[in-house]
Amino acid sequence: MREQRSASGNARMSRRSSEDARGDRWIQAKPPPPQLLVAGSIALDTLDGPFGQVTDELGGSALYFALAASLIVPVTLVAPVGVADTGKVTAVIGSRPVDTTFLHVLDAPTFRWRAHQHEGRNVDLGSRDSIYDVWDPVVPEGFAGWAFVGSVRPDRQWQLMERLGGAALLAADSMLSYVRALPADALEVVRRAGWYFCNHEEFAAMGGNDPEGFRRQWSLHGLVVKAGSRGVTAYTGDGAVHVPALPDRPMVDTTGAGDAVAGGMLARWLTTGGKPGGLEEALAWGVACASITISGIGLRAIAAATREQLDECVEEVLDCLRRQS
Repeated sequence: MREQRSASGNARMSRRSSEDARGDRWIQAKPPPPQLLVAGSIALDTLDGPFGQVTDELGGSALYFALAASLIVPVTLVAPVGVADTGKVTAVIGSRPVDTTFLHVLDAPTFRWRAHQHEGRNVDLGSRDSIYDVWDPVVPEGFAGWAFVGSVRPDRQWQLMERLGGAALLAADSMLSYVRALPADALEVVRRAGWYFCNHEEFAAMGGNDPEGFRRQWSLHGLVVKAGSRGVTAYTGDGAVHVPALPDRPMVDTTGAGDAVAGGMLARWLTTGGKPGGLEEALAWGVACASITISGIGLRAIAAATREQLDECVEEVLDCLRRQS
């Protein structure tokens, strides 16, 4: 009888060990944390508008996106910067969960951009983009998360998209001056994108008329059209989703608002699984990030923002949506 009990105990232990092993395998099989990457520009901006004039204000599509998205999830940043300005980038990122492993420090002048703000929009006054002549973008090998390629010179933009071809979601943004100067390269970016972000002027410059028709023409999963104070609309195969801008929030400087929309939207949507039913809420997070961004000059407001501030702003946007429904 002692031997039988022992055998039974051994059998029970064996079953437990087998269950534990299956449990260990289940734990190991859990998907890794969602990955979000932004590739784009780091800029020194000269801006003038109702707020006055600033020179060499740190900006760029990669930083606006990263600072918005990193309030929600960690972000990997891919961008070129001149060696003289590396410290500024490190300082503005601060303790945010932004991985700068792929920040490419070059012996070249950082991208510079000049703009005049008129009636809530920036009028492009020119740029100096010679850093793109020497930048050979490097991205994480085998990246399979979500990637956003912000506005850089279009030849570098589609090169980045080619190297990020394994991304589960690949999105891109536009810049009016590049769309006009390099239309063929700009449309190549659209061709490679799954999601595309643009404002009405950029959309028109690419020959767009009907957003849904444009989305189908270029086989896009989604087209996001930014309309400033009129909000943001996303067009997908399931129809159009519109989220209004917050009317009572201060508007100081609209630079980077579109990148902040993309950062907030994609970061939130990634954390909720990227399902169609979560798109409207994700857009609300994007609008909230943009609302914070435009309340200060350049990156200042979004760099100083906290998650608590973002949560409050999101609630304002959602309340606005509920009132309109």
